[in-house]
Amino acid sequence: MAVVHPGSDTSWKRLLWYVLAGSRGGTNRGRIINLIRTEPRNVNQLAEALDVHYRVAEHHIRALEKNHIVIASGERYGRLYFLSPELEAHMHIFDEIWNKIQPQSVEMKREQQ
Repeated sequence: MAVVHPGSDTSWKRLLWYVLAGSRGGTNRGRIINLIRTEPRNVNQLAEALDVHYRVAEHHIRALEKNHIVIASGERYGRLYFLSPELEAHMHIFDEIWNKIQPQSVEMKREQQ
């Protein structure tokens, strides 16, 4: 995974493109970011909100945590996830990328039906 320097917009743009558009799980990762943006949640709450299995939500939250996009507080099942201070400082980049790729995700789903 990519290494990010806290103050670099270019690094954050590359990282977020990679995390959101560079894999099949990008849509769920973007949705997780938006859910945590409104309030901290644990993995079970994320799984329920996304309508996915617990292990799927856990996989995506680990990827986001590894890339310093979210941070955890607490232990085990009560562990809550928050946006990292670095991501909060670069949310304009997330919004820009998410607005570009989110409509594609909806169109792709329509084509698959």
